[in-house]
Amino acid sequence: MTGPTKNKIIKKPLGVFSLAMMNVIAVDSLRSLPIAAQFGYALVFFYLLAALVFFIPTALVTAELATSWPNTGGAYIWVRTAFGMRWGWFAIWLQWIYNVVWYPTILSFVMAAFAYLIDPNLVEHKFYLLSVILIIWWLVTLLSCLGLRVSSWLSSVGALIGTLIPMLFMIVLAIIWIKNSHALVLPFSFYSFFPNLNNFNNLAFFTTIIFGLMGLEMSAVHAGDVRHPQKDFPRALFWSASLILISLVLGSLAIAFIVPASQLSILSGLTEAYVAFFSSYHLPFFIPIIISLIIVGSLCSISTWVIGPTRGLLIATFESQIKGLDWLLRVNSHGAPVSLLIFQGVLVSLLASLFILIPSVSETYWLLSVMTAQLAVLFYIFLFLTALRLRYKEPSRKGSYHIPGGKRGIWTVCMVGLVGCLITFILGFFPPSGVEVHNLFKFDLILLGGISLFCLPPLICARYGF
Repeated sequence: MTGPTKNKIIKKPLGVFSLAMMNVIAVDSLRSLPIAAQFGYALVFFYLLAALVFFIPTALVTAELATSWPNTGGAYIWVRTAFGMRWGWFAIWLQWIYNVVWYPTILSFVMAAFAYLIDPNLVEHKFYLLSVILIIWWLVTLLSCLGLRVSSWLSSVGALIGTLIPMLFMIVLAIIWIKNSHALVLPFSFYSFFPNLNNFNNLAFFTTIIFGLMGLEMSAVHAGDVRHPQKDFPRALFWSASLILISLVLGSLAIAFIVPASQLSILSGLTEAYVAFFSSYHLPFFIPIIISLIIVGSLCSISTWVIGPTRGLLIATFESQIKGLDWLLRVNSHGAPVSLLIFQGVLVSLLASLFILIPSVSETYWLLSVMTAQLAVLFYIFLFLTALRLRYKEPSRKGSYHIPGGKRGIWTVCMVGLVGCLITFILGFFPPSGVEVHNLFKFDLILLGGISLFCLPPLICARYGF
């Protein structure tokens, strides 16, 4: 082979393992464990329900679309092909903006873990919270400027040492706890696996369980960098989806076994569970080690998400040639969209200031979490409608995977997913009893106003920019 021919070969960095780890670190979040643990044994019911009405339909639709359109750009390419460029840009904007709203919540989770190493009381200190969030956020943004290879490496490292190892630790400790006949705070009975619907507001936690299972489609934005996309995507989705569900259910149960639901904080509950375990086993020196791993995993998760949707929005903006957005298209020598990353950084910094403006830290955390979930739900509605549309629009498109059952199969999967999205959206307007909300009307008004505001830019661009 001659030298010039060799120079034309570009080694693609992503295989099955890289894709699976990217999915795991993007979806499998330690942050969701204390929230799910508040359901007790009923969390098994809720995770199975969430898997049935959302997670499995998302995985099936993603596998079909990613293998049929294995191009860099992911969801943007799919929606654009189905409904045109305007709606394609609108969908990728939703995927990007719901992550922008999500970053302050995951950063506050990192801050809560970091605070324990210094002084746990700092969790309620707003200026400390905001300062640490901004410092960490801009460090992650700078790392993202180093491009996809660094992001892929961080995903693999973060998934292994920052997410899976702490989860495995939690599960093993719970098994030892049960084996040594320690008392469990959860009384066991067959009926405890079914939810208590006496307090309707507690169903709002189902919104965060659904949100905790979002993100499988994110890795498809890098399809052009996958070695064998039509084979590697289905395999990676199968392994990562199985690992995510098992680890989330067992990890949440482990917390529920030793920390009463009434004492669980949605912000620092994970740290409290580890402290309880290690203190009981007289192993306090393990506490800072495991907390450090949690911090590493969370930071790697943020880094994975920062580069994924941003890259998709860059591709969509470049293709659509929207008037007035040329300044967003600047890319550095590593292929990272630096202008978009800086713009995103400023928006996240402004959103983080809500922790100062809203009286309760937990209320701010819940507001941003629910707003993120509801914006994400709008994106997933696009995703399911796109899968339906493309099955009719391009029926001859051949991929290595198709949802079984022909048109009846695709209709069943997509309709179930759409119903799951609708339920999630409605439940978000009812805060759970464990979250202190000073004024429900004001809370819902801010929630609706935020969703409307964040949906406005793509609508303006669709009207005047194309």
